[in-house]
Amino acid sequence: MAVLHAWRTARVTPLGELHTPPRMTAVLLRLTVQVVLVASLWHGLYARTGTTAGLDRDQAVTYAVLAVLASRLRELEQYAGRDTVIQHMHYGTIVYWYLRPLSPQRYYALRALGEQLYGFAWALGGYAVCLAAGVVEPPGSAAVAGVFALSLLLGQWVLYYVMLVTDQWCFWALRNNAALLILIFAQNLLSGVYAPLWFFPDWFVTLSSFMPFQATLSVPLSLYIGRIPLSDAAGQLAIQAAWVVLLALFTRFLWHRAARRVISQGG
Repeated sequence: MAVLHAWRTARVTPLGELHTPPRMTAVLLRLTVQVVLVASLWHGLYARTGTTAGLDRDQAVTYAVLAVLASRLRELEQYAGRDTVIQHMHYGTIVYWYLRPLSPQRYYALRALGEQLYGFAWALGGYAVCLAAGVVEPPGSAAVAGVFALSLLLGQWVLYYVMLVTDQWCFWALRNNAALLILIFAQNLLSGVYAPLWFFPDWFVTLSSFMPFQATLSVPLSLYIGRIPLSDAAGQLAIQAAWVVLLALFTRFLWHRAARRVISQGG
């Protein structure tokens, strides 16, 4: 029975997407356009140079395209189902999270798991197409592929906790619109979505190393393209795991504090 409840909870948001064909079509078109534009941009940037910031053209294009595909892992629309934390806080329905047999922590985690699995299906499909079309390069070896997969898992785990902290902020501020916009920008910038971090000044790279964003995407993709050698992989994986543990403890503390602040706002 517990497994059935978990399955039903995890599939809520993906079912909302699957039952809305126009939204899926829009996602496909947007993802296709993004991949084409990003690949064209980096091909153009490397038209007159061989290696820049330690990356050749194929590495740069592969990194950029994989960054676009990875962005689909947590890019789902929850507002249509009115099941975001900010909406529940506004309508006062957040109280029902604390009246169900399923704890708020578990419910939130299962929802996020379902979203990431759905997003992973999109990313994997796009990766297969790009790999077959020669847009991205395959991993250098089976060992690189394995380390990349583990690093990507840890990175998404870190990203889950970062997003959770932003949602938990609603228990104190009621709204997190501004915080969410700042987080999305910071995440994309400091994790290397807009451009690999090696193109930024040294002070910027050093600053980002003290934040969890780099561990979400830059590290996995750097391992994939070989910018971080396998000999340094263990250290990078340890840093990612450390962020997972620290953020897990912090968010657990916030859940306990948030339960004392549950109120009915609006509605």
